[in-house]
Amino acid sequence: MRMSYLFGQTLREAPADAELTSHKLLVRAGFVRQLGAGIFSVLPLGHRSITKIENIMREEMNAIGGQEMMMPVVHPAEIWKETGRWYEVGPEMGRFKDAGGRDMVLAMTHEEVVTDLVRNIIHSYRQLPALIYHIQTKWRDEVRSRGGLIRVREFTMKDSYSLDADWEGLDRQYRAHYQAYFNIFRRAGLEVIAVKSDVGMMGGKEAHEFMYLTPIGEDTLVLCDSCGYTANRQVAVFRKPEPQEEAPLPLEKVATPGTKTIADLAAFLNIPESKTAKAVFMVATISEEQKDTEKFVFVVVRGDMELNETKLANALKAKALRPAHEEEIRAIGASPGYGSPVGIKDDVLVVVDDLIPRSPNLVAGANEDGYHYLNVNYGRDYKAAIVADLVAAEDGYACVQCGEPLRTSRGVEVGNIFKLGTRYSEAMNATFLDKDGKPKPVIMGSYGIGSGRLLACVAEEYNDEYGLKWPITVAPYQVHIVALKGGFDVAEQLYTDLQKAGVEVLYDDREELSAGVKFNDADLIGIPIRLTVGGRSLKQGGVEFKLRSSDEREIVPLDQIIDKVQEEIARLLAEINARVVPVEMPD
Repeated sequence: MRMSYLFGQTLREAPADAELTSHKLLVRAGFVRQLGAGIFSVLPLGHRSITKIENIMREEMNAIGGQEMMMPVVHPAEIWKETGRWYEVGPEMGRFKDAGGRDMVLAMTHEEVVTDLVRNIIHSYRQLPALIYHIQTKWRDEVRSRGGLIRVREFTMKDSYSLDADWEGLDRQYRAHYQAYFNIFRRAGLEVIAVKSDVGMMGGKEAHEFMYLTPIGEDTLVLCDSCGYTANRQVAVFRKPEPQEEAPLPLEKVATPGTKTIADLAAFLNIPESKTAKAVFMVATISEEQKDTEKFVFVVVRGDMELNETKLANALKAKALRPAHEEEIRAIGASPGYGSPVGIKDDVLVVVDDLIPRSPNLVAGANEDGYHYLNVNYGRDYKAAIVADLVAAEDGYACVQCGEPLRTSRGVEVGNIFKLGTRYSEAMNATFLDKDGKPKPVIMGSYGIGSGRLLACVAEEYNDEYGLKWPITVAPYQVHIVALKGGFDVAEQLYTDLQKAGVEVLYDDREELSAGVKFNDADLIGIPIRLTVGGRSLKQGGVEFKLRSSDEREIVPLDQIIDKVQEEIARLLAEINARVVPVEMPD
């Protein structure tokens, strides 16, 4: 491609709202342009790179038996109502009515569509197992679109769906995807880790996320360097300390003026925060009989720990959570800053962390401003409707597997896999006849990777102060020819010869620009190999050869340059492919 014809433009300055390096560079280098909040056009350079990523996905999916197809972006709402997700998913779902007044959905994902296909196509165990996938547009109306392609509203995703007759078959396909995903990310030049995760709106019985570790990540990951335990903080568990046994002491009301926080209370009473009970007031949106109902939830965790809202939402099967307002708190007989479940209204839903029943004689609010109770004991003084693990793992907590200290790290989710099981097939009556002629639900898995987000993460990993530094497998072109004064005729011929040799070439044939501008653009765009052809290089004996990843330059004779380029491309590809190795999937 000649840069004089290239649709796109490099920019000297990044957009004012761009915060992440990948966002700044992808816009400045002419890979993407923003249309609206979380909505981007992918320009020719960006499209070539994303296509390379998607072709890697295709190769790895085909290698494990995948069959590519295409499913629609617009869905009738009826299938989403069958599974209940029409009622469970919040405003991030794109809902609209068609010209006939029928409810419609913009695809967030395609489990419902796949299941509808399954119930119309799969009738016998002889048609199983199967694996289908597509690469298609999705819409999720993110409230906080950010970071360029890291978090958007419209995006392209490779989503695959496994179909099996038994759970063992699902396990095999899940394990195959686990390996295939590591292959995809490593072939794109990105190192990731896999962590256990929340199933979220997808449902099912197990899920893993593939995380690119980076300070820009929105997710907090919990890791054990001793035994290898990994999990998203949303679902991470840890070995909770066993409280010292004590005989229950009498309930005692004491004045505690100006102690609205746990830290203030502990300091005032000269006790550790672990001897206090923290009240958290929430309102949960719960779907009941296809209607959303708000319920006040009184949550109790130990004072030295923090509530994990994902764990709470899962325990409640809640669609959404929000903090309760002061008037809602007082309406149940509690006091903000001095609340406890002792003496509140009987119809309030009380939920406690599973450490609370084992923690005797805690200090809790007296539901009166400026007062607390000493020696509050679960079971004697109050009870809960739900007792569950509700707290968040932190740095230094004991690993649930080996007891060693945990650490946390930030990450960006670049892929996920889910064991859906029969969550959708039962809801939509997608059954097959087994060997005995009995109907059974198809057992399903779902697996996704966003191609745009993956491109952004690769850009986030490979850059320097001058611009992007693409891995050879993701770069829009393999070679960037820069033609300077006195070298245009030779550059033209080299451009033609490299293309004939099967090399992907971007050719800067713009005659009106200075060498400095051309070199700056080459560094900004970040193609792995740069060839400079000018009067100076030709006088020195040939073409200047430079890798984007190195400051070294060398002059290569014209009659050797194509062999040199091909050898270097092969070396760069070999380096990437050497990273693709078998991985073990933890139990």
